[in-house]
Amino acid sequence: MTPMPIQRVRSKLAKTKPLVGDPVLHEFVPDTRAFNRGNVQQMLDKYEMIYVKPVRGTFGKGVIRVKKKGRASRPYRFQSGLRKYRFGSFDYMYRKLLALKQRKAYLTQQGIHLLKHGGRRFDLRIMVQKNPRSFWETTGIIGRLAHPGKVVTNYHSGGTPLPIDKLLSNHMSSEEILDFQKQLQTLGVNVAKVLEKRFPRLKEIGVDAAIDQNKKLWILEVNTLPDPFLFRKLRNPDIFRRMYAYAVSYGRFPIKRRRKM
Repeated sequence: MTPMPIQRVRSKLAKTKPLVGDPVLHEFVPDTRAFNRGNVQQMLDKYEMIYVKPVRGTFGKGVIRVKKKGRASRPYRFQSGLRKYRFGSFDYMYRKLLALKQRKAYLTQQGIHLLKHGGRRFDLRIMVQKNPRSFWETTGIIGRLAHPGKVVTNYHSGGTPLPIDKLLSNHMSSEEILDFQKQLQTLGVNVAKVLEKRFPRLKEIGVDAAIDQNKKLWILEVNTLPDPFLFRKLRNPDIFRRMYAYAVSYGRFPIKRRRKM
């Protein structure tokens, strides 16, 4: 019997909606809305920093960080890639934003002031997979240190993968880091279970999580085609080996046949 194909969900809004509707997980999700003039202006007034993202996008491409600084002569500013812009009014800023963004659907998300390591912002990727017994399991967690000049942390955009204990060592004690890792593992499984109710053929997810400067945990977004090869950057090879074995078991990668001698 041929197994059902693994379900992939490209829309960030479609993946966010079940999390917002969950009584436990909703508190971890930043305010996320459709992109339009009213939402951009309201959210900038409320949060002073927002992210504008393609609804369907990968590798951090097309992500723009927008800020409002009330007392500055040019209070509106945004950054796309390495380029930075400043504006004296919301109208000028919004027109440039429309001209610069890709011609596709976008969303607007509350900006989170991330913890830093060596002056660079970082977030976390939690890998969650169906194990051979068909239970959800968190199989790995890795930190992503942002490129010093960019607003995204993705490896494909110049981010640096690092162990989370290294990134958290200046912010938490060893005991706190262990407890936090357990919290992340539980969070990953809970996210997978909630999304599975809406998307029943999911087999793997990558949860992008962040810690703000008050050490509050946030779910930034969820990827349904997560890259397991990122975890080869960790020193422990068993983490990637288990991930790959699980991925083979549910059909993402083919079974490797041994050559006959």
